[in-house]
Formats: sequence, structure tokens, C-alpha cells
Amino acid sequence: MTNGRKIDLALEAKELAEHTAQETTALPGVKAREETLLGFPLTRVEILDQRGAQAVGKPQGNYLTLTLPQLPQGREEILQAARGVAAVLGEFGDLPPAGTVLVAGLGNRFMTPDALGPKTADALLVTRHLQGVLPGTFRPVAALAAGVTGSTGMDSGELLQAVVREVDPVCLIAVDALAARRQERVCRTIQVCDTGIVPGSGVGNARMALDRETLGIPVIAVGVPTVVEAATLCLDLLEEAGQKPMDPGLFRREGAEWFVTPRGIDNEVAVLARVLGLGISAALHVDFSVEDVDNLLS
Repeated sequence: MTNGRKIDLALEAKELAEHTAQETTALPGVKAREETLLGFPLTRVEILDQRGAQAVGKPQGNYLTLTLPQLPQGREEILQAARGVAAVLGEFGDLPPAGTVLVAGLGNRFMTPDALGPKTADALLVTRHLQGVLPGTFRPVAALAAGVTGSTGMDSGELLQAVVREVDPVCLIAVDALAARRQERVCRTIQVCDTGIVPGSGVGNARMALDRETLGIPVIAVGVPTVVEAATLCLDLLEEAGQKPMDPGLFRREGAEWFVTPRGIDNEVAVLARVLGLGISAALHVDFSVEDVDNLLS
């Protein structure tokens, strides 16, 4: 939580920290810049030290956010968005060029705004089981949709610790739905970071952290905001209207926390899961283009 708002996107946490401090220059310990990648706006936020982590409320590390101008429509737009995801993943040195990679789809597949992770796991080119059949053709990739504690009785972190011990991957890619501050960023931004992830933190239900410290391997987190907390939305709308800051607790009485999601979230999550599945697969299987992956999965 940042200044009373539930926010997962590092670029939004940075914006809020600058606004709250009335900063006109960069925050101490934080570097950020805007650029373009394959035609998509890309924001880089680097939290350099503990000062930056404290100012922004995010762990030290690198956060890249790709912005989609609209939800991809049709095969070519989906493939281009997937190329953007693959290019962003290629920026991270924590993703080794060889070795088994485990992809974890976090979240509840029976709750649409939270189903992005499991649906992405379903859309991956999974190849670890082919190593004895087609050795050297594909990089070994395994996928797990860990489910939620209410369904399994186990924390996703506990499951992943056990699977990591058995599979011995060189890296974990964790995919999860996030919470945004601005409604225009819902289902239109893709954040990739090398700091790991705390599942459920954006909606006030934080679970065991998935990071290098808990799992013993690099963890790259990929997320798309699918909700905005109602209190966060109200606070920002009031500030935009020139109202003085209000206590966020006024919007969360008796522990009631409400989240807003687009009415077309079923279709949007399905499209974004395909984009992420293709993009992650192409980033891992470097000898195959996004088109190749799409054809193999079709």
C-alpha cells in the first residue's frame, strides 16, 4: 500500500510519491525514463537503493512497464504485443540463456479478474517433458498454475518451493494479476520486474513472497493490472476535482474493500493471457519467433 492506496505498478507508486512530496526533480534513489520499444511506450523505473525503496514503497530492482494503446484485436495485433513482451523479458539478465525455466501462473482461475496467471500458464509452449523425445529442439519449460489456498489448503509459495526443489529450474517467471491506481492502465499495461512478487499484495491479501531469498533462484514477475481499488479510484477523482486529501479509511469502513474491473474483463483477460503466453514462450525459445510459437500452439 502506498499513501493509503493499493498500487502494484512501480511507475504509479513513483508518480504518487513525487506528487505527495511535490517533487519537481527525480526522487532520491530512483531513476526513470520513457522510451519506445517496438512501437509501444515503455517506462523504465530503477530503484537503486534503500532510499528509493522507501520513497516508492517497492523493493530495490528494475521495473519495466509496457503500455498497450488498446486491447489487441486480431492475430497480428496480438502477435505484435507478444513481441513487445518477449523484448521486455530479453532486457533482464536474470533470465539465463539456457536451462529449465519454471513459469508459475498465480491466482484464482474461477475469478475472472484474478485468472490471468492460470490462463497464461495454459497458453505457454511447455516443453520439459519433450527433452527425452526431441532433445536439443526446445528449451525445457515447465508451467504450474498453483491455485489459491482456499482451493488447495496450501500457499502458492509452499507449492513452488517444493516444485523448485524437484524441477531445479534456473529461473522462475511468476505471472499474476495486479491492481492499478489509474483506470486507464487497467488491462493496458504490462509490468515486468526482477524483484519477485508478493501474491495478493495489491488487494490487501499478501501471501508468501516469491523471490530469490525464498526460492533460491532468480524470480522475474510479469503482471497486468485487472482491477482498481474503489477507495483509490475515489481518492484520485476527488484530488483531480480539487478536493483536499481525505482519509482513505473513510472508504474502507468495517473492512469492506471494493475493487472495480472492466465489464468486458472476460475477453480482456483471455486476450492478455494469450499475449503473455506467446511473449514468454518466444522469450524462452529464442530459436522460434512469436509466429512460430503461435503456429505450434494452434
